[in-house]
Amino acid sequence: MIKVVLLGGGNLAFHLTNCLLAAKNIELVQVYNRSINKIEYLKSKTLITSNLLDLIEADIYIIAVSDDAISDLSSKLNFKNKLVVHTSGAASLKVLKSKSQQGVFYPLQTFSKDKKINFSNIPICIEADSESNLILLEKLAKTISKNCYNINSEQRKHLHVAAVFVNNFVNHLYHIGNQICDKNNIPFEILLPIIKETAVKIESLSPFEAQTGPAKRNDLKTIKNHKSILNKHQKEIYTLLTKSIYATYGKKL
Repeated sequence: MIKVVLLGGGNLAFHLTNCLLAAKNIELVQVYNRSINKIEYLKSKTLITSNLLDLIEADIYIIAVSDDAISDLSSKLNFKNKLVVHTSGAASLKVLKSKSQQGVFYPLQTFSKDKKINFSNIPICIEADSESNLILLEKLAKTISKNCYNINSEQRKHLHVAAVFVNNFVNHLYHIGNQICDKNNIPFEILLPIIKETAVKIESLSPFEAQTGPAKRNDLKTIKNHKSILNKHQKEIYTLLTKSIYATYGKKL
C-alpha cells in the first residue's frame, strides 16, 4: 500500500484526489490546501488540513499547485527519506526546493472540474532523483493508468509545448469557430463531426498526412474570400496559420 499526501485544490488536484481515493493499493491519507474551504468536501473521505505543520506520514507527497507556487511550497516540505514530487509539465525537477527526495508525476491531460476524467487512459510522465524513487513512481502510475512514460525534465519541457499546440491552441481555434457561428446564427454543433473526425484520423495517419483544406490545396480564391469576412484578429490568425501550412507543404504565399 502506497501512502500519499496530496497538496493542492485546483482542477488537477480535484481529479487526482478522486482517482487516488478510488484506487486499489493506494491510501490517500491526507489532502492539504491553503484554503480549507476548497477541500471541505473531502473531510468524510480522508484527513484534510490547511496547515503544513499538520502534514502526516506518507510515502509520497504530491504537489499539485500552480507552477509559480511549487518552489515556495516544496521548500517547506523537508521530510527525511520521503519523496516529494510535483505534477507540472513545464517545470523541471530542479524547481523542487525540498531537501527531501524529489520527483515528477505529470499526468498529461487537460482538466476541468465539471468534466469527468478516466485516469486509466491518461499518460503519466515520471522522473525521479534515484532509481528506487523512479520504481516507486512507476508503481503509483501503473496503479491508476495503463500508460506510464519515463520522461526527463528536458523532454517534458518540449512535450509540454507540444501539448499547448495540440490542446490549448486548438481549443482557442474552436472558440473562434464558435464565435463565427454565433455571429451568423449557425449552431456550433454542426462542426462537431468534423472536429471528431480530425481527432480520430490522426490515430491512423500522421498529422502531416491528414492535412486538408484551402492552404494545403493552394486555393487562393477561397483563402481571399475567407479573409474578406473575418475581423482583424481572426484574419491575423488565419493568415499566420495559412503561411505555416504553405511552408510545411512547400508552397509560397
